[in-house]
Amino acid sequence: MSTFRQAIEARDMDAVEEMLADDVVFRSPVAFKPYEGKAITAAILRTVVEVFEGFHYVREIGAQGAADHALVFEATVDGLAITGCDFLRFDDDGKIVDFMVMVRPLRAAEALAREMGARFDSIVDMASRNA
Repeated sequence: MSTFRQAIEARDMDAVEEMLADDVVFRSPVAFKPYEGKAITAAILRTVVEVFEGFHYVREIGAQGAADHALVFEATVDGLAITGCDFLRFDDDGKIVDFMVMVRPLRAAEALAREMGARFDSIVDMASRNA
C-alpha cells in the first residue's frame, strides 16, 4: 500500500499506471457513471494531480496485505480546501481493480468538477492514445 501512496505523493504517474489492472474501474466523485479501463483511469489520475494543489495524504486505513485500503487526503482546488478519500481494492496480483474517490465539502467538489470538466476532452484524447 505504501508503494501507491509514495508514487502518488512523488507524482510518479508511470509507477501509478503500472499499479492499475487492465480492467480497473474508476468511480469519480463528480461523474455519474464509472470509467472502465486502465487507459482512462490513468489519464484521469494524470490530470487530477495537475488540478489538486498541495495534495498530500493524511491517513491510511487498511491492514497490510488486505485487499481494501482507504487513503484520506487534503489539497486545494481553485483556492478551496478539499478533503477526500481514495478507496482502493487490489486483486491477488496486487493490481488496483477498483478505485473510488469521495470528496468534501460541496463547493470544493463543484470546483473539482469544473476543473476536470474543462480538461475532459484532453483526458479522453490521452486515454485513446494510450489504449
